Amino acid sequence: PQYGIVLDAGSSHTNLYVYEWPAEKENDTGVVQQVEVCKVEGPGISGYSHATEKAGPSLAQCLRQAEEVIPSRQHQETPVYLGATAGMRLLSLENKSAADKVLSSVEKTLRSAPFNFQGARIISGQEEGAYGWITINYLLGSFKQSGWTKLLHSLKSISETSGALDLGGASTQITFVPNELSSESPENLLYFRLYGKDYRVYTHSFLCYGKDQALQQKLARDLQASTSAMQTVENSSLLDSCFHQGYQRTINISDLFKNPCTSAKKKQFPFSQLYIQGEGDYQKCRRNIQKLFNKTNCPYSSCSFNGIYLPPLQGDFGAFSAFYFVMNFLNLTSEQSPIALDKVASAIESFCARPWHEVKTAYHQIKEKYLSEYCFSGAYILSLLENGYEFTEKNWQRIHFLGKIGSSDAGWTLGYMLNLTNMIPAEEPAVPPLSHGSYVGLMVLCSLVLV
Repeated sequence: PQYGIVLDAGSSHTNLYVYEWPAEKENDTGVVQQVEVCKVEGPGISGYSHATEKAGPSLAQCLRQAEEVIPSRQHQETPVYLGATAGMRLLSLENKSAADKVLSSVEKTLRSAPFNFQGARIISGQEEGAYGWITINYLLGSFKQSGWTKLLHSLKSISETSGALDLGGASTQITFVPNELSSESPENLLYFRLYGKDYRVYTHSFLCYGKDQALQQKLARDLQASTSAMQTVENSSLLDSCFHQGYQRTINISDLFKNPCTSAKKKQFPFSQLYIQGEGDYQKCRRNIQKLFNKTNCPYSSCSFNGIYLPPLQGDFGAFSAFYFVMNFLNLTSEQSPIALDKVASAIESFCARPWHEVKTAYHQIKEKYLSEYCFSGAYILSLLENGYEFTEKNWQRIHFLGKIGSSDAGWTLGYMLNLTNMIPAEEPAVPPLSHGSYVGLMVLCSLVLV
């Protein structure tokens, strides 16, 4: 087998994936398998902006794990790629030189590993969306149908590919093949030729609308709304409907406004810390989240939000990354009997209504920071899908929450590697010639028929 390594440097953490495939079959669809995943300890690489030289060494432990998985005689020929996503996109907007230093620290560490270093770069939101779409359709086998299934597919004329919904900490992507040809917003359309077929793919990435940055945006907005009513120094506390009743958190005002997602909302506050108290009110939480999506102005025939073109939704969608992790935590990912939208909403509502001490006891094994944000994240996911992308009760069950497909995680990394190693040919590989045995057999058969 051959191997490849991709590091997904996300906003909150980095994962290293090891892929394996049989060398003689590398152009077949679905043959690449993920054989290892390693979660890097500590924050995402963008979290090292104040100590850039530590970004690279943080990856060393996972690289050693990859060395153990891949036979040592193949280390030198195994490509290693690192793609950084929205956390680094934000850092390079905020502080370009810090972002460059983080990347060069990472590159130094990757070059010193025994693998074939192929580059460490910040990938665009469009690439992230497109590679996620390629990954899930490659793993689902959507790109290639052999003779019989091709015929069946054309008879059913079902949509051949699945759309991809990706949610990270700092951005979210929607990617699918729309039904109708439209010349609106050409910057959101990509063209691929894969295995002899042409695909016109719509994709858009919303920076600042990953779940962590959406929470920061909401807090900044709530703080502004409440401080316009209160100018006294003592009143630096905020009731937050998206946290459980009894939950408390203190945040620094400077941290809240330091990144590009919230800096526009910055103004002078008479206090340096904000004291947050949860009130666990799902309906109010949803109303507050709704304000993050500007639906008033749409220069196209249809929009998602913030004036961004969105063609009518088409076909099935695979929702992965944080879409899956959050919904899976809330027990809402069942594929056997997909759960209707109203049931999903009431499940999240009742989770948000549980008092914090009860939630903490029930899930004592989960880190408090993550646990405290599931109520917000669940409400945010519904707002994004329902109000942002306009999924309805009718097409809700076309969303499939995917953690893994087979043994591989759903995400952009596999598509990225397939593309960079040219493993998805533009044309369908030629059918191999008949073996000697088959040829002789066929000749004998023809002779018998003639006789």
